[in-house]
Amino acid sequence: MGDSFDVVVIGGGIVGMATAMAVLGRKPRTLAVLEAESALAEHQTGRNSGVIHSGIYYKPGSLKATLCVRGREALLRFCEERDVPTELCGKVIVATREEEKAALEVLIERGAANGVEVVRLATEELREREPAVSGVASVFVPATGIVDYAAVTRAMAKVVEERGGEVRLSSRVLAIRPGASEFVIETERGEISARNIVNCAGLHCDQIARMCGLEPGIAIIPFRGEYYDLLPASRGLCKNLIYPVPDARFPFLGVHFTRAVSGKVEAGPNAVLAFRREGYEKTSFSFKDSAALLAYGGFWKMASQHWKTGLGEMHRSFSKAAFVKSLQALVPSVTAADLEPGRAGVRAQAVDPDGKLADDFRLVEGEAMLHVLNAPSPAATASIAIGEHLAATAERIFRAPVRMAG
Repeated sequence: MGDSFDVVVIGGGIVGMATAMAVLGRKPRTLAVLEAESALAEHQTGRNSGVIHSGIYYKPGSLKATLCVRGREALLRFCEERDVPTELCGKVIVATREEEKAALEVLIERGAANGVEVVRLATEELREREPAVSGVASVFVPATGIVDYAAVTRAMAKVVEERGGEVRLSSRVLAIRPGASEFVIETERGEISARNIVNCAGLHCDQIARMCGLEPGIAIIPFRGEYYDLLPASRGLCKNLIYPVPDARFPFLGVHFTRAVSGKVEAGPNAVLAFRREGYEKTSFSFKDSAALLAYGGFWKMASQHWKTGLGEMHRSFSKAAFVKSLQALVPSVTAADLEPGRAGVRAQAVDPDGKLADDFRLVEGEAMLHVLNAPSPAATASIAIGEHLAATAERIFRAPVRMAG
């Protein structure tokens, strides 16, 4: 038998690291974070848009709303303490058609309910903030910012280690055997045992839950989000962050323009069904992942409801002209010549058996275990608050430590 720990956190993204940090902040424990890759934040954390969200989008009273607002403030404090650069540059949300005005009003109401400042912009005020943008109505959200979430995760890992925890890379979990007093976890680097488990495995969270003997009640459907980058000479088309009014039917925010802390400006993402959980390329394919996808009844129910939208997203994936056309709704002067192919990310979208795309965070308890089964945006913004929420729950349901850390 290999090493034994009071708590094992599976997943070295920002939610897993924030949770490990919070658990160790409450009391001394032996704890290890297991990350499948050779570096931290290789997947959703390191491939998102780097936006610090305000909380304007989320239904009042939902976990997303509560944890986003609380987590944003905690994230900003953490970054200041750990010298991680941030910038509260604000964002504009733009209605490009008359029929979007009602949805924009809903966002304004949600912002007020969630304690988020929202400023209505007159046409000339929008033009002053974003000269290249065209719209029939718009708002400015000052509390939105930008950060490098991979850098945040690395800073969190240092805190975990300072508090006596271990961060183990290249430690993909292969199997878990639940026992009467502990779990035996088989990894690529050998076996370890854990009295308690926190599952923050992102794209593989449903698989980890099943390894633990828990039926998650959802399946993870991967959606690839593809970006274009504005060429350096064209970055003036976007001063800060430019977002459309999102379609309330989907838990995605639509293609937008985002300036990063590095100065790069990204345009996107779309939302294309991926046939591999880490399917970052258009040609990415996994027989195992695809077979599981096609065998899930919830996938077919989702597809029957949204197939037209899905075909449109697929067309936009393979057609730069179609992608540019969607961007021109916000910035009419952008052209294909302004853009070069950028990176891609994959979102771990939980889908219920009835085909519904889960919108809120889904945090599920089991015996001596916690599972994060849906953590879409704004999970990175809310990560510290999510971690604190899970750590508080752990005090109630975890098995007691058998030995003290350090």
